Amino acid sequence: MSGTDLARVAVPADEGEAGPVVVLVQPQLAENVGSAARAMLNCGLTRMRLVAPRESRLSPRAVAAASGADMVLEAAQVFATLEEAIADCRHVYATSARPREMVKRVVTPRRAAAELRQAAARGERVALLFGPERTGLVNDHISLADTILTVPLNPGFSSLNLAQAVLLVCHEWFQSGDETPAEELPYNGTRPATREELLNFFERLEAGLDAGGFFQAPDMRPHMMRSIRNAFERAGLTEQEIRTLHGVVYALRKAPPLPGRPRKADRDDRDGGASAA
Repeated sequence: MSGTDLARVAVPADEGEAGPVVVLVQPQLAENVGSAARAMLNCGLTRMRLVAPRESRLSPRAVAAASGADMVLEAAQVFATLEEAIADCRHVYATSARPREMVKRVVTPRRAAAELRQAAARGERVALLFGPERTGLVNDHISLADTILTVPLNPGFSSLNLAQAVLLVCHEWFQSGDETPAEELPYNGTRPATREELLNFFERLEAGLDAGGFFQAPDMRPHMMRSIRNAFERAGLTEQEIRTLHGVVYALRKAPPLPGRPRKADRDDRDGGASAA
C-alpha cells in the first residue's frame, strides 16, 4: 500500500519517546534492518537498537529498503551484547513462534500492546526483542526477558520474516493508541443532502416518471414511489449528487422516446388531438 507523505513523517516526541524500543538481535542482512525501520516508522516508533549486526545499518541496501525511514536508521544505536542493549529497560518482551522449555509468561501482541501503554504512562522503558533471520531468538536471549510474545498464526506455518514480525507487533502498539474511526465517509467539499433537497428531488422525479409513462398501473403507483424513495434514502445522497440527479431527470425528459414507446405527454397530445378531431 502506498501512502508516504514526507511532509508529515515527523513523529510526535511524546509518542516516539514513550513507545517501546525495538531491539534486533544479530540481524544478518542490511535490507532486513531497513525493512524493519520502515515497519517501525509506519507505526510511529523511532527507537531502534541493533545487537552485533553483521552489516551496517547505513549501507545502501538498508537505506533503500527503509524507503524513507532514514531517521530510524540514522538514530539507531549499536551494541555488542544484548545485555548492554536492554540495560536501561524496565520490561523486556521476547518474540518467539516456538514453545520454550521454560516457565515464562506468554502473551499476544494485543495484550502486550495494552501493557506497553500502561508502562509508558508510568514512564517505564520497554524493549521488544526480535531474533536473527535464520534462527530467531535462542533460549539464552529469551532468558533475559520478562515475557514471551507470540503472534497467533497458522500453527502449521507460523514463521515470519524479520520485517513482518516487527510490523505485526508494532502495529498492535499503534492501534492501541489510535482513535481513527472504524468507518467514515469523507464528503470532499460537499455535504449530506437536506430533507428539503431530497423531497424536491422526489417531486421532480415523480413528475418526470409521470411524463415518461412509467406509472402504467395506477393502483401500483404508491408502492412503486415508496420503493424508489427508499432506494434513494438508503444511498445517503449528498447535495452534489442531488443536483446531478436533477440534471439526469431533466436530460431524460428531453431525450427522444424509445422506438415504439411514446412518452405519456406525446400520447396525451396525440389522444387530445384525436378527440378534438
